[in-house]
Amino acid sequence: MFRRPVLQVLHKFVRHESEIVSSLVLERSLNRVQLLGRVGQDPVMRQVEGKNPVTIFSLATNEMWKSGDNEAYQLGDVSQKTTWHRISVFRPGLRDVAYQYVKKGSRIFVEGKVDYGEYMDKNNVRRQATTIIADNIIFLSDQTKEKA
Repeated sequence: MFRRPVLQVLHKFVRHESEIVSSLVLERSLNRVQLLGRVGQDPVMRQVEGKNPVTIFSLATNEMWKSGDNEAYQLGDVSQKTTWHRISVFRPGLRDVAYQYVKKGSRIFVEGKVDYGEYMDKNNVRRQATTIIADNIIFLSDQTKEKA
């Protein structure tokens, strides 16, 4: 008889304690990007004094859509928009592979996260930059293979 009320009080305390703990735990979030496109320039490796080097290149992705209400497919009915992305690779192994093997025109798949930053340009004007921080690159084709 005495045991049951103690368990009920203990259960209420534990539940209350767990609610407090769960409210203190940060909720999970996701910053994930997947891009499939063609490389716009050969990569460059940059290093700021005292920091790790980074490999940087641009990647073009295309969006296509039919314009108009015409049901029949015609060449003039398709519109296209190209978006350019700045890709930065910091991971040491991947950074070196990207610098050596990524070439202009190559078709690649990049996974990573979006990073928004600011910098001061040559004229001392504050600029904003959006960068994709790559943590995985899959090589799908090489420009020279597709031309052959």
